[in-house]
Amino acid sequence: MVGSCRKCENCSVDLENYCPRQIPTYSGYSLDGTLTFGGYSDMMVSDEHFVVCWPKNLSMDTAPLLCAGITTYSPLKYFGLDKPGMHIGVVGLGGLGHMAVKFAKAFGTKVTVISTSANKKQEAIEHFGADSFLISRDPDQMKAAMNTLDGVIDTVSVVHPILPLLMLMKSHGKLVMVGAPEKPVEFPVFPLLMGRKLVAGSCIGGMKETQEMLDFASKHNITPDIEVVPMDYVNTALERLLKSDMKYRFVLDNGNTLNKK
Repeated sequence: MVGSCRKCENCSVDLENYCPRQIPTYSGYSLDGTLTFGGYSDMMVSDEHFVVCWPKNLSMDTAPLLCAGITTYSPLKYFGLDKPGMHIGVVGLGGLGHMAVKFAKAFGTKVTVISTSANKKQEAIEHFGADSFLISRDPDQMKAAMNTLDGVIDTVSVVHPILPLLMLMKSHGKLVMVGAPEKPVEFPVFPLLMGRKLVAGSCIGGMKETQEMLDFASKHNITPDIEVVPMDYVNTALERLLKSDMKYRFVLDNGNTLNKK
């Protein structure tokens, strides 16, 4: 985001991300009515309140921390899923999911990746450091893991069953949705009642927490796995994105692209 009203209840407690008049980085409208273009801009002006101090040891290529990073860091912190020794589930190992794994591990928790794709198991464990891996379509695996998780970060943006995820959690477990399915998902109530479980949502973070996340990432050397591409590759990148042919975020190198003009 690049702006908010700075006056509402949310803004007053450093939650500009929930301001009703938040101005998104792209596809939004600035106070003067001009459209915001985000990473597609060749230049931009921002109020200093919405600028972060970038740690010197982090490359600017790690810019997805400002989206995928804060989107997963914030719910882990807010919902108390950052305590060493906790067992956290991460649904989906994509742009958001791989960051959730990295932050959860840095907090000292045990992490289980939950995925429909068995071919992601090796990377989840060997590359990202997950402690275990569950294939969500395998009923035997899911049954064996029932009542083992303190919380789940669900990063999947397509409609998928919620009941199996609720059954994985212990009593008082928290399922936090950060993916955004286009269609409504079904929430069975009975499992919530029987374990006093919570289903919640979370979206990016305020500026204060975003800076906190960057400082934490700097301290623990947490960076997103990215593929840097020039601006003239953007259409191909979007085509590959639709095919899930990426690991795990594209970064548009508009700086070098502009310098070559």
